[in-house]
Amino acid sequence: MGQVIYLDGEFVPVEQARVSVYDHGFLYGDGVFEGIRMYSGRVFKLEEHVRRLYHSARVVDLQIPLPPEEMSRVVLETCRRNELDDGYIRLVVSRGAGDLGLDPRKCPKPTVVVIVDRIALFPESLLEKGLTAVTAATRRTAVDALDARVKSLNYLNSIMAKIEANLAGAEEILMLNREGYVCEGTGDNVFIVRGGAVLTPPAYLGILEGITRATVLDLAREMGIEAREAVFTRYDVYTADECFLTGTAAEVVPVTTVDGRPVGDGRPGPVTRRLREAYFEYARSHGTRFRD
Repeated sequence: MGQVIYLDGEFVPVEQARVSVYDHGFLYGDGVFEGIRMYSGRVFKLEEHVRRLYHSARVVDLQIPLPPEEMSRVVLETCRRNELDDGYIRLVVSRGAGDLGLDPRKCPKPTVVVIVDRIALFPESLLEKGLTAVTAATRRTAVDALDARVKSLNYLNSIMAKIEANLAGAEEILMLNREGYVCEGTGDNVFIVRGGAVLTPPAYLGILEGITRATVLDLAREMGIEAREAVFTRYDVYTADECFLTGTAAEVVPVTTVDGRPVGDGRPGPVTRRLREAYFEYARSHGTRFRD
C-alpha cells in the first residue's frame, strides 16, 4: 500500500491529494500547522500538539471544522493507514479556497490535511559530532507584529535565515530579536548549558513554545539538573559549556560551533548527551497508540 493522505474528510493516495490554487494557505500562507512525531507505533504528545493547533487557529480567527477529539482520531487513523511506525506527521489547516483578495471572509471552508511520512533534518554523523551554526542577520519577527507562539504557515522569516545558513556553509542558524537577544533557530528552540544549569529563552522574546522544549525541561528537572528560562545573548552562547537545539523534527541536536567559535571543548557535552538519551527513551515509551 502506498502513502495515504487525509484531505477534507477523505483518505486518498498521495498522487490524488489536491488543494485549490485559490487556497489562501497557498496564496498568502494563511493557516496553521503542527509537526508531530511518531515512535514505535505511538503518536508523541498528540494532545499537546492538537491543543496548540487550536490555540494558533483561535489567534488568527480560523474556525477548524473538526472538534479537537475528532482531529486526534483523524491523525491516528492516518497513521494506521500508512506503513510507518516511526516517522513524522504534518497536520495543516489553511483558510481554504477564496478569491485573489486578502479578505478571509471570502474563504467559506478551511482545508484540513494530514500527511504521514519520514523526516530527517540532519544526518546521523552530524548528530555525533555536533552542528555548526552561525548568527542570522535576519531578525526574528517582532512579537508585536506576529506572536511566534502562533505556528502559522508563513515561515518566510525562517527561510530567509536558512538561506543565510546555507550560504555560510552552516547546518543551522541562531536568530536574534531586534534587541539582540537569542531567540531560536529556524525551526528549533535553543538551549545552553552553563555551570551545570540548562537555560533556554523565554517565550516573550519571540519564540515558539516548543513541545520538545517543554519535554526536555521536564526531563532535566526530573534528572536533578537545574533547568529554567533565561534571557541571553551571543556572548553567553560563545562562553557556554554546551549548546543544543530541540524541536519535533530536529529532536535533540548538539551544536558545537557558533560563528566559528567552539562551544565548550567543541564536542557534544555530557548534559546534552544525557538529555538526548533521556528524550528518546521517554518518547519511545510514551504516546497515543495507533498500532499494536
